[in-house]
Amino acid sequence: MENKKERSTFGGSLGFILAAAGSAVGLGNIWRFPYLAAKDGGGLFLLCYLILALTFGFALLTSEIAIGRKTRQSPLTAYKKLSEKWGWIGILACVVPVIILPYYCVIGGWILRYLADFLTGNAASTIEASHFTGFITAQWSPILWFVVFLAATVFVVYKGVNNGIERLSTVLMPILVLLIIGISVFSLTLSHTDAAGVTRTGLQGLKVYLIPNFEGMTFSKLLKVIIDAMSQLFYSISVAMGIMVAYGSYVKKEVNLVKSVNRIEFFDTLVAFLAGLMIIPAVFTFQGHEGLAASGPSLMFISLPQVFDAMGTIGPVIGILFFLMVTFAALTSSVSLTEAVVASFMDKFHWERKKSTIITAVLSLALGLLVCLGYNVLYFDFTLPNGQVGQVLDVMDYISNYVLMPIVAIATCILIGWVTGPKTIIDEVTLGGVKFSREKLYTAMVKFITPAILLLLLMQSFGIIK
Repeated sequence: MENKKERSTFGGSLGFILAAAGSAVGLGNIWRFPYLAAKDGGGLFLLCYLILALTFGFALLTSEIAIGRKTRQSPLTAYKKLSEKWGWIGILACVVPVIILPYYCVIGGWILRYLADFLTGNAASTIEASHFTGFITAQWSPILWFVVFLAATVFVVYKGVNNGIERLSTVLMPILVLLIIGISVFSLTLSHTDAAGVTRTGLQGLKVYLIPNFEGMTFSKLLKVIIDAMSQLFYSISVAMGIMVAYGSYVKKEVNLVKSVNRIEFFDTLVAFLAGLMIIPAVFTFQGHEGLAASGPSLMFISLPQVFDAMGTIGPVIGILFFLMVTFAALTSSVSLTEAVVASFMDKFHWERKKSTIITAVLSLALGLLVCLGYNVLYFDFTLPNGQVGQVLDVMDYISNYVLMPIVAIATCILIGWVTGPKTIIDEVTLGGVKFSREKLYTAMVKFITPAILLLLLMQSFGIIK
């Protein structure tokens, strides 16, 4: 039985870094980052993202990992251990993965279905938009693929920290990175002449991606780019959803947290950049600027299969490699979401891993079924406060990502910055004489700058800032 007296730990810093990076490298990097980069002026978005990653992201990532290691607790109980009156942050931080995990596994099921299509020689059937719509609106097929993906996720978490999460991460993450690099390099070699006789190349797409576009730029538009980059960081570095607190609680005291955080930052930023490098030049080559306007499911399940089809005989092979890579990315992230919930149940109720995992699986199965049915028998159109119109999945995504996560992050900054004091985290980070070169930056970010920026994001979520 895993409890706080005999808590499991990662075998070393590499296992922790790969697990944390595996959590960070998920669908947000692959289907959201490239779209936002294309929409928000290419290199301008990249610059804003990099600056925020080194400041805003660094502050939140450091805080959550240190909270986990200091308390040796998962999110549901860690915050209460820091401050009795602020334990409610842990409840919200645990609710976030409870909401996200079911719909994340539903999308994971969609990816598995497309991987199966490409593996079985049915790639041609995926190029029509009606293929994706027909699949997700069917009553049973999406449920089947969702259950398969959820079962794979639950199996890994059931095996534990060392034999499940760490082993999966050390195997899949290097393969994932190699696949992303390989597809990115191939993407730059592409060339295509459309029906109008216009030739576009992957290198031209690279310019669209890297060179800042300041055309028509105003202060309000720049603010929008900054907010987009900041919201993307939530997806990218897995903060404000309890994951890094849970993973931090498994980190040994002798591990250098400064180096670990730096490496996670680097790994995630590199993969996010490569995701854009992999997708933007390819989509631009075959579909121009119009194709880059796609995001989310329409990018991955409609635009990219059309790009693979336009590549000719090599297209199905690239499609297989791409959806295999996305499957790995989705699985490592869904495992981390599951672990945040399972660890919370174990610490709060002193359940064994087996019981906590089964209960989490049943809860996710029930909510995931609602998401699947939200595209057929439970279909409805709901206008969210930010103006987006969506179904069950979109409502769950809005509540978790646009409301609860900013609130958790703001509250964490207030707790660390003003209640317990930044020294709480700094002492944990510098344990064993570790030098914290960004200590002053951390203090300024957690006390003043990060909560102010997060407040802007929350205001945008409620439609106050357009």
